[in-house]
Formats: sequence, C-alpha cells, structure tokens
Amino acid sequence: MADIAVDADRSSGYAMRGLQARVIDGIGRQIVGGAYAPGDLLPKEAELTEQFDVSRTSVREGMRVLAAKGLVDIRQKIGTRVRPTEHWNVFDSDILRWHSEVGRGYEIMRNLVEVRQIMEPAAARLAAGRASMDDLRKLDDALHRMSTSPNDREAYAHADVDFHLAVYAASHNVLLRQFGSVVADFMYTSFNVQQAVVGDDDVLAQDADSHAAVFEAINSGNGERAAETMLRVVLDGKNSLIKALGEQRDAASAR
Repeated sequence: MADIAVDADRSSGYAMRGLQARVIDGIGRQIVGGAYAPGDLLPKEAELTEQFDVSRTSVREGMRVLAAKGLVDIRQKIGTRVRPTEHWNVFDSDILRWHSEVGRGYEIMRNLVEVRQIMEPAAARLAAGRASMDDLRKLDDALHRMSTSPNDREAYAHADVDFHLAVYAASHNVLLRQFGSVVADFMYTSFNVQQAVVGDDDVLAQDADSHAAVFEAINSGNGERAAETMLRVVLDGKNSLIKALGEQRDAASAR
C-alpha cells in the first residue's frame, strides 16, 4: 500500500528531530508492524545504540517520545516494554504513518470512518441548535474555499477538514470539539486518499454541494436534517475511501 502522507502543519506534538529520530522511527515502525508484540521487552540501551548508531542520550530521548505516544512503558531496573495496543495513541500522526508503511493503513482508515459515522451526525445535530454567528461564518468560509478549489486537491482537502472541524466546534460540546481536533490528521489523510479515485473536478464540486446541504441545515436550525446530510457526506467519503484503498492494495500486490 502507498505510504500515507501526513500534513506537517497538523503534527502530533512529538516531532522527530535529530539522531533520536532514527530510534523513534525505527522502533515505532517495528512495534506497529508486529516485530515486537505487546508485553515484549525491547533490546537493552547498549544494543539500541549500536543498532541505530546513536548515543545513549538519543536512545533515551527516543524512548521518551515513544512512551508519550503510548507505545512503550519504561521501568527502571526492568526495561522498556511494549504496551497493549489499546493504550497506543492511534490518532498520533507518526503511528498513522507507520500503520500505512507496514501495510495496515486500510484497517486504521476503516476504523476512523466508522467512528466518524457515529460522531459527526451527532455534532451536526447539536450545531443546528447551538451554532453562533461566528460558527456559521467559519462554516461558510470553509465551504466557500471548497467550492472555489475543485482543481486544487490539496487546498480542497484543507478546506474540507476545516469544515468538519467547524461543525465539531459549532456543537459547543467540549468533548466533540476535542475529538475533532484529535482526528484532524486522520481526516486530512483520508480525504487525500479518497481524492486519488476522483476522476474529474465535477466529483469534488458535487462533494462541495453535499457539504453545502449540511451548512444549510445547520443554518436553518434543522437538527435532524443536519444529522442526515452529514451522515450522507461521511458515507459518500467512506465509499470513495474503500475504493481508493482497494486500488492501492491491488497496485501494491501487483509490484
């Protein structure tokens, strides 16, 4: 499967810099790929310094970053152990990328869209009853950028994410808003993947029209219609995503 590109402007907060990046990227990919299973102890510090040709300080800094991502648990006099997958920060942009690089991008993307099917119609329903004038302005601005960017796929993806984040914000539910912020990387990535199967700009224009229907329902205060139109947007995206990921898998297996 093709690598998933993560937007650098939407970082996870644990950037990989310097020599410790070798440790973070190398061990992180191995854990996600299953080379080290949950409960396994990682190699000792001395072995890792030799494996990645870095200092002990770089190894320690790298392990602290991996611990912050939820991948490992560091215990004095015991060692560094891989944590169970349910403790991983799967919304972290590096972990998302590693899933793709080890061939598990389809699985994580499918999980994301299933969660969005649950959360986003609910956020749209609440937004219809709670959106402020500022919320509506942000929705309208994102929608305008979508409508005027059908031939600029990157700009369209950014505007698309901004629209969905504005819906979460307009719900005025702090947990929904936080969820939207957490999955922003995922949405941007999945939208880029979906666009790989878009044959012409008319498809994106139709997608913008679907988002416009969500805005109109929120603007008119019709909660049920807002939820219905948002669910339709998510499901249309899901179908495109399934098709795109299928094409990626077919291309990878043909190599």
